Amino acid sequence: MSPEEHYRRLERMYRAAPCNAYYTPEITIGEGTAEVVLPVRPDLYHAAGAVHGSAYFRAMDDAAFFAAASLVRDVFVLTTAFHVHFLRPVTEGVLRARGRVVHRSRRLLIAEAEVTDARGRTVGRGTGTFMPGTTPLTEAIGYV
Repeated sequence: MSPEEHYRRLERMYRAAPCNAYYTPEITIGEGTAEVVLPVRPDLYHAAGAVHGSAYFRAMDDAAFFAAASLVRDVFVLTTAFHVHFLRPVTEGVLRARGRVVHRSRRLLIAEAEVTDARGRTVGRGTGTFMPGTTPLTEAIGYV
């Protein structure tokens, strides 16, 4: 299968995940890269009226995860750790997270992610470590 077909299948798998019915993100995947766009809504706010950090994390983890997954063609990738820096609050627009793989070995991938607001300002940064799991990429998990 071509790399482009792999990316399309990963994108369909992502969109089919049940948790995305709530967050309603969009994703674009390339070779060692991914971009996630998450709409900002008041139901994602914390008590002080800005987007909760869990939404920042969600966007960054997804972008970094799928950047790593783009390079693994046979099994589901697992997040083993993720470190986040929250830089500024967001109250409107979208969160746009861009992930890219910065290191790859046989058993470990490291990807960085940056999340920006609708004005293009960096609002968060993260670094994740990922590893190939044992779950095959099949129709059973939405890889179609």
